[in-house]
Amino acid sequence: MSVMKRMSMIFKSKANKALDRMEDPRETLDYSYQRQLEMLQKVRRGVADVATSRKRLELQINQLEQQQNKLTDQGKKALQVGREDLAREALTRRAGLDGQLNDLRAQYQQLQGEEEKLTLASQRLQAKVDSFRTRKETIKATYTAAEAQTKINEAFSGISEEMGDVGLAIQRAEEKTETMKARAGAIDELLASGALEDFSGPKDDIQAELDRMGSGPGVDLELERLKAELGQGPAPKELNQGTPTARPQQQDTPQQAPWPQQPGGAQ
Repeated sequence: MSVMKRMSMIFKSKANKALDRMEDPRETLDYSYQRQLEMLQKVRRGVADVATSRKRLELQINQLEQQQNKLTDQGKKALQVGREDLAREALTRRAGLDGQLNDLRAQYQQLQGEEEKLTLASQRLQAKVDSFRTRKETIKATYTAAEAQTKINEAFSGISEEMGDVGLAIQRAEEKTETMKARAGAIDELLASGALEDFSGPKDDIQAELDRMGSGPGVDLELERLKAELGQGPAPKELNQGTPTARPQQQDTPQQAPWPQQPGGAQ
């Protein structure tokens, strides 16, 4: 197969596929019905034309028959007055009209037959068009119902293009929401641990140092409790219990040596 034939086949196949996607059976049925109506209209015009020609021949035949009758009367009157020559001339003209009448009557019979055939064809075509219209409307209604049911089923199953876009939008929104929640939680933890500074409030280094110092004994106490539960150490003691309070040692106050009493009791 040559390259040109392959290209032609590929082009035709793609064009056929594109046309198949674009085709709507309801529009095709409406177009076919319109074409049948046009054909029926042409047949009706043909019947009307044949009937008009037949009527024109009928008028001509009537005129010639009237002329024949007139010539016959004239011939009779000519014979009554003794004018045989005039009577012969009238009969001669009447004989010429007989040939024309025979031709017109033959054409009339032919047109009448054609008119009957066209009328019968028009009636049959009219019945066919009416039947096609009924079937067309039935097929269109069935196709519309099937199309609606298909869209509903696709929407429920989530395989339609519109519902697929909605599902992706919801999924992206949920992912972004989870990401923002995780980011907010991480920032809160970093602010609480002091890894990040809160620039929205006043900076207090002393308070931050006191907070770190205050969290130390709590961590040590929890660690001792976990060791006790695992049997790796004694039960932790409370920070404010078990630690004996150091009492201040009493210093031996040296007794003052008594003053030597002087005579007379005066010190």
